[in-house]
Amino acid sequence: MLSTAALNKPTFFLPPCQVRLQTQPKPQPGQPPLYSGTFDCFRKTLVGEGIRGLYRGMAAPIIGVTPMFAVCFFGFGLGKRLQQRKPDDVLTYPQLFAAGMLSGVFTTVIMAPGERIKCLLQIQAATGETKYTGSLDCAKQLYREAGIRGVYKGTVLTLMRDVPASGMYFMTYEWLKNILTPEGKSVSDLSAPRILFAGGLAGIFNWAVAIPPDVLKSRFQTAPPGKYPNGFRDVLRELIREEGVASLYKGFTAVMIRAFPANAACFLGFEVAMKFLNWIAPGL
Repeated sequence: MLSTAALNKPTFFLPPCQVRLQTQPKPQPGQPPLYSGTFDCFRKTLVGEGIRGLYRGMAAPIIGVTPMFAVCFFGFGLGKRLQQRKPDDVLTYPQLFAAGMLSGVFTTVIMAPGERIKCLLQIQAATGETKYTGSLDCAKQLYREAGIRGVYKGTVLTLMRDVPASGMYFMTYEWLKNILTPEGKSVSDLSAPRILFAGGLAGIFNWAVAIPPDVLKSRFQTAPPGKYPNGFRDVLRELIREEGVASLYKGFTAVMIRAFPANAACFLGFEVAMKFLNWIAPGL
């Protein structure tokens, strides 16, 4: 039978609002912030840039989504196999968490450059500058200016976000599937509404863990060269000093609006696909 693994976090619906809220500068005394909240950011983006503005910088993540999912499956499957003595061994929740964490390590290789390009293009659109004409041009300029390190700037923070968040994501989904399964039935028989509920909540748990490092990552990846010589520690100190601990949860509303429906749909699609593949290739 094909193994049951979870999908990584989808990145669509309101992505510019998340990044723009996380990276907007602290307003001057007496001045209002650029965006008062998620819906204000959504409205201003839609009015100023149209529908395309809501998906600014998404070419790089979309290009990487297929290999990222493949690597995600591989990482989670490998993490489970490394902890199993026999293929049919049932893993504990901490073991599932550990397997999910390994998945986060694997996906970072693809996620980090895509996130860097996406953030730069979204910030560029918000400021009105036109340094990059698109995702490919952005990647070329980053490589020309700083080599491969410029493209992968923020990798450590991407790891800090995706490793624990992926562990929480996988573990929560498996846990919810188990508690939602009626007594005497198999998890493979779960109804579509229960899968949607489990997937949606798994996405919320994932982002509850991921938001603080995601805020630091967005700030660091869009900062001018040399602004944070000590990396994320400088970003963290600046945010706490100037805006308080609550600033680590900037963009919370935008993330949570997306998290439940996006992950619910992803998990439902995954479970349907797994049943279809198990039907056409039961011995795989």
